[in-house]
Amino acid sequence: MKNLVTATALAALLAGCATMPQPDPARGVPVMASGQTAPVASRDDAADDPAIWVDSADPAQSLIIGTDKQAGLYVYGLDGAVQAFAEAGRVNNVDLVTGISFGGEEAVIVAASDRNDMATAHIALYRLNTDPVALELIGRVPAGPGEGYGFCMARMADGNLHAFVNTTQGSIYDVEITLEGELTGRLVQTMTVPSQPEGCVVDTQTDSLYVGEEAAGIWRFDMGSGEGELVVRADGEQIVPDVEGIAIARGEEEGGYLVVSSQGDSAYAVYRLSDYSYAGRFYVADGDATDGTTETDGIAISLANLGPAFPEGLMVVQDGMTPAGTQNFKLIDWRRIRAALGLD
Repeated sequence: MKNLVTATALAALLAGCATMPQPDPARGVPVMASGQTAPVASRDDAADDPAIWVDSADPAQSLIIGTDKQAGLYVYGLDGAVQAFAEAGRVNNVDLVTGISFGGEEAVIVAASDRNDMATAHIALYRLNTDPVALELIGRVPAGPGEGYGFCMARMADGNLHAFVNTTQGSIYDVEITLEGELTGRLVQTMTVPSQPEGCVVDTQTDSLYVGEEAAGIWRFDMGSGEGELVVRADGEQIVPDVEGIAIARGEEEGGYLVVSSQGDSAYAVYRLSDYSYAGRFYVADGDATDGTTETDGIAISLANLGPAFPEGLMVVQDGMTPAGTQNFKLIDWRRIRAALGLD
């Protein structure tokens, strides 16, 4: 009984509220956000996708990059305050990679799917400067025909930077980016899904690209062969279309989870990476500090130590509507999600 009481007390502490909402039979278990960002300036459907940069020297100074798909890219601190903004026009999804050689030194590269040219998908690339905080434009490279939409990228095993841009028409372009010397993008391969995709994430440990086909589910592509397989279906229960943001939650150990935004019912589904078995689902409920989330687009997860507020990791999710009628991003302590679902 003592262990049960201790676990209950810990759960209440992490919840940040004495009384938690009851589990919803459809949406899963409730989790409360720990904080939120300032809203994006654009109105209506504007905020879309986040990425997390971990400051290894001072984890509490880590940063969140978020898109305003009508205007540009925000940089937030972990307190949710705006630290920088880069005007970029119509950018949809964003990602970042560390340890990339640029200008003779290692750099943090931030990139986004650029929709300013609706006929050709482009990639907009920036260098993240941290003192002072700013996004320095490097340039734009074309990816291929179509309207740019979802986006993710990774530094591959050979050290090369690859960006993956998908279009509303179903194409997924694998573009190798060269930053030293002249900025170039070389199309390596094109993958496809039957209908509109959006969120994607790269798993470099298994050489896999996960892509969400909004109406159908999650595809896994082998990045070597380009061959794809639908590994999780949007069945209307675990995932209610649209399938939106996708993120990987993995620490240094093997295993880990694939987390998916089930936009159709404002919830999040969790699957084990080892075999894509279902681990549960949760929703972000109203709490003392923030409102809950609705119709989430993009998500991002880091299980690194991000300082006292998020010592075991952070999940950032887009929120489709705040009480003020704006859109922003919610910050969720990973311990709350882990405890709510009983994850490893």
